Amino acid sequence: MSIYLELFFAFLQVGAFSFGGGYAAMPLISGQVVDKYGWLSSSEFADLVTIAEMTPGPIAVNAATFVGNQTAGILGATVATIGVILPSCIFVTVLALLYARYKEMPLLKDALISLRPAVVSMIFAAGLSILIPTVFKSGSIGFSEGNLSIRPLVLFVLSVFALRKLKLNPILVMVMCGVVELAVYLVL
Repeated sequence: MSIYLELFFAFLQVGAFSFGGGYAAMPLISGQVVDKYGWLSSSEFADLVTIAEMTPGPIAVNAATFVGNQTAGILGATVATIGVILPSCIFVTVLALLYARYKEMPLLKDALISLRPAVVSMIFAAGLSILIPTVFKSGSIGFSEGNLSIRPLVLFVLSVFALRKLKLNPILVMVMCGVVELAVYLVL
């Protein structure tokens, strides 16, 4: 199969099955680009998440564009991006028509409520898939000597504190973490 078809179908699956937004899509994207096709390593995937989060636009679209470009150039980026957005375009159009017609139906209300726990668990899994390779050098949880990266762990804890307790803007927290990393890099 050509790389373009692989990119299209890999990201078509991501677009079709990633309910809950970009963070919920991360385990699916990782499954395709790291596990199934090997287009990126785990550390490259962590970098991809950072880039996709920092750039404007939906995370899944940014990820598809980045992976497509890395593996097959501009045409690969275009094909992967179309693959990831096509299901959403179709689903949203159909759902908007159905929702307008059946929005008061109890079965529909119950179905939407029942999806919430699944979405929360997918977001949690996405967070862990980013946090673990960042904090543990081996890529898996283990407290052996030299495996724990203290600086990312400290930045994570401080970021959670700044976001939850101090209610700082997420963009400001990202910029502050970037400045800290740059300062540490320049000093060391």
